Amino acid sequence: MPSTAIAAQPMIEKDFYRIGEVSRLTNLKPFVLRYWETEFPMLEPVKSPSGHRLYRQEDVEMVLRIKRLLYDEGFTIAGARRHLREQNGGSESEGATGGAASGGAVEGAAQLLSRKMLLDLRDTLRAFLTLLERK
Repeated sequence: MPSTAIAAQPMIEKDFYRIGEVSRLTNLKPFVLRYWETEFPMLEPVKSPSGHRLYRQEDVEMVLRIKRLLYDEGFTIAGARRHLREQNGGSESEGATGGAASGGAVEGAAQLLSRKMLLDLRDTLRAFLTLLERK
């Protein structure tokens, strides 16, 4: 049962995590985390007086959201950035209406999937256009 104790350890909430700790918690390399900071404005760890990155709990949760979008759901970086921006803006209006019914949730998931497919198609067409322009 030692694996249970190890799995439970990341759930301990601290005020701040250093980049190495976040790297281990999320199974990402530190250079990936630093790159994502440049690509996702909503990911802003604070800097200590000595210049070390200090991630808050919400930063760690944002890293996990970004990882899920990029690695599991297949979003591009631009698509994930756009999705997170829309999700943060849309969560306030969703709360005001009391949330969606289960049928609305299914429609929302289908709409999200269609949107993702269209964004991927656009990216593919742009890549083809770039190839054609080079010839």
